[in-house]
Amino acid sequence: MVKTLGYGAQPRAEYAVDPELSRGRLYPESDSPTRTPFQRDRDRIIHSAAFRRLKHKTQVFVYHEGDHFRTRLTHTIEVSQIARSLARALRLDEDLAECLALAHDLGHTPFGHEGEDVMHECMADYGGFDHNAQSLRIVTDLERRYAEFDGLNLAWETLEGLVKHNGPLTDRSGAPCGKLSDKGLPFAVSEYAKHQDLLLWSWPSAEAQVAALADDIAYDAHDLDDGLRAGLLSFEAMKDVPYLKRILDEVDGKYPGLEDARRIHEIGRRCITGMVEDVIAESISRINQLSPKKCGDIRDANGPVIAFSTEMAREERELKEFLFANLYRHESVLAVRKQVAKVVRDLFHAYFKAPERMPEPWCTGLNGESDEVVARRVCDFIAGMTDRYAIDEHRRLFDDTPELG
Repeated sequence: MVKTLGYGAQPRAEYAVDPELSRGRLYPESDSPTRTPFQRDRDRIIHSAAFRRLKHKTQVFVYHEGDHFRTRLTHTIEVSQIARSLARALRLDEDLAECLALAHDLGHTPFGHEGEDVMHECMADYGGFDHNAQSLRIVTDLERRYAEFDGLNLAWETLEGLVKHNGPLTDRSGAPCGKLSDKGLPFAVSEYAKHQDLLLWSWPSAEAQVAALADDIAYDAHDLDDGLRAGLLSFEAMKDVPYLKRILDEVDGKYPGLEDARRIHEIGRRCITGMVEDVIAESISRINQLSPKKCGDIRDANGPVIAFSTEMAREERELKEFLFANLYRHESVLAVRKQVAKVVRDLFHAYFKAPERMPEPWCTGLNGESDEVVARRVCDFIAGMTDRYAIDEHRRLFDDTPELG
């Protein structure tokens, strides 16, 4: 069993983000008498319209395929639980880790990654589309709830973690790096950078790195769970993945003849536990090696401090490859993806050609605006849709709406 730093009432580590030292908000506000800045951010995210819409957005299976499969909302809740567990074990600020987990998928389009791919295709001439950047756009602009500002006016640390939880976006000179080297910064990120410096060249806080790993762990385990329950994955096929074979052998050895529903759950919980314990052990090792004295030392490190071990990283990639080949590329999933791609593509072109087809306030003030402005407004409108609303809008505008499935 992994011996951790943080179970029980342990003090916050010196390398954790301290809410009392927050860099504040773009629009200054009085402190809350009852909540830290990150607890306040968490509450604002949970009460946002974008968060509620996650209930009817696809994870893997579209809503018509059953009520027991994950949606973006249930996936998000599962990510937040894992993030809190990791943050607690590593003596980080749990509230910030949870906050980032709750916000990480706010920018997803309807119909999961297929919707995102089509949206990026439609926006290719107008700055493209990226769901992580769209999450930033939602919390800094598109949520129109407060009297004194647009967006949610979240703390600097929350915005920083939301934008770069997967790592730096630029080098120190400001040039896009990594996967962004060729295509540049996403539109929403470059626009917001004009107002506030989020240190795009540095690594994010340990809390943001925790949220990123929690996302990987959650969707690996729960997409596996959903795929098995849907009958698209088999126990036999799992044996080709060493990590899954070890888990399956352990479950079958301890509980021979176990009914499928319990067998699936036992596999899923062990999948999560193994990854969580590996992240904790590896992260403790990296933290001890770095010996950070403040949260800034985490940002200035040469790489992530929250990570899988080399062996687990390899096994996790193998698990992802298994899911991609056997679940995400399954013929029944691909058939639905083709149908929903048509829905998103049709809606974009219809609204772009005639913006007045969008409801108020989305169609307001577009007369005489450039194609770029119109396209971004259409993109924002469609990206905020739930699966059901997108289907309903397609039926309103077209006579050939696909019958999903």
